[in-house]
Amino acid sequence: MELNSNQIQEILPHRYPFQLVDRITDFEPGKWAKGVKCVSVNEMQFLGHFPTQHVMPGVLVIEALAQVGAIAILSEEEHKGKTAFFGGIKNARFKKQITPGDVIEMECEIIDQKGPIGSGKAVAKVDGKVAVTAELTFVVGA
Repeated sequence: MELNSNQIQEILPHRYPFQLVDRITDFEPGKWAKGVKCVSVNEMQFLGHFPTQHVMPGVLVIEALAQVGAIAILSEEEHKGKTAFFGGIKNARFKKQITPGDVIEMECEIIDQKGPIGSGKAVAKVDGKVAVTAELTFVVGA
């Protein structure tokens, strides 16, 4: 199932300039989600990171991955209308710089969930090459 940016906003509370997923290409509620972000030089972070050599900040790539994972969790009937908060980030690895013009292909697989707390394994790729990996912990709140 695919979701466009308006449909993503029906699930996630994020809005400009912090909605970092342009499209969900497929997902299974409670299990996994895949999405894309098209990186543009017109994004606010490139005013200062870095003005003479634009590189997407790693923390924003991690946030985009978390938003993809949040789609998997918050699309479950029991979590509709709730918010997924960061609980932790482990083993984040940055293997390739992401720059304007790149299309980030992201996926997050939910590997554990007990009540409102869980974790996911996330990967971001550009041109089929791994750019970022991380294990993300989340807490579902009201």
